Amino acid sequence: MTKYPIYDIRNFNKKINGNNLYINTFRNHLISHSFIENSHSHNFYLLVLFTKGKGIHKIDFNTFEITKGSIFMIRPGQVHSWKLSDDVDGFIVFFTEELYNLYFGNKSIQDYPFYANNQEISEIRFFENELHDIEYYFNLLINETRSLKTKKLDKVMNLLDIIHIEITRKYLLENKYTTNSYGEKIEQFNEYLNMYYKSEKSPSFYASKLNITLKHLNRICKDKLNKTVTDLIAQKNVLESKRMLTFTQKSVGDIALELGYLNYSYFTRLFKKHTSITPSKFRANLKLSDW
Repeated sequence: MTKYPIYDIRNFNKKINGNNLYINTFRNHLISHSFIENSHSHNFYLLVLFTKGKGIHKIDFNTFEITKGSIFMIRPGQVHSWKLSDDVDGFIVFFTEELYNLYFGNKSIQDYPFYANNQEISEIRFFENELHDIEYYFNLLINETRSLKTKKLDKVMNLLDIIHIEITRKYLLENKYTTNSYGEKIEQFNEYLNMYYKSEKSPSFYASKLNITLKHLNRICKDKLNKTVTDLIAQKNVLESKRMLTFTQKSVGDIALELGYLNYSYFTRLFKKHTSITPSKFRANLKLSDW
């Protein structure tokens, strides 16, 4: 099985501010980096707007149609690949969490709803009558990267933040997303889940870390995500197992042990419950796809 790469911004040219930021048109990006069409992951955030062409975009084993106005927000660690038409174009931006959070200080990139760990949001689509406004800011980004003016990084970062604000407004309008105490608890739960998913499978453990009852934590998860705590713990482990099945040569048994499942049969049943296939079948299916 092919071991797919994890890219760093250093793999790309046209960088700004060392290895923390990359901005380009999508067509120019493909000229020098056609390898990005194959399955890969990153250690940085990726933002891409398509303004022309079509295709298919696979993200964490989900498939999305690429059309004019599609904008994708990819978090570090997500697995993705593309199949693109010859006439595809748009804009692509890479940036690190460190750059964003240090620059703005009083806010975090995870404050945007589509980057929150508890959200499974990878795509938002801007319709024809909306595309001009968001495209305008991306064009300003491109023009600024080509300029030799002072305060270049300041303008670029603020334009990038404006783009995120515009995407957020679109998302909030469509989803009526509100931040409340339940949302804060979900964020805290996901922070603990990312820290302890390999060693702690008990829902009570996470309720205890949050200083609330398990009943209340389940109520929060059902209200915000329509899933139980047990579902979310399993979902996290299944996603990480998919990544290991895709990116490593480790056996299914070794993956189960690394994720804290001492019972191989139980891990296999859990995986099949959430994916409808066994881990071995999932890996075998990867060999049938070249992207």
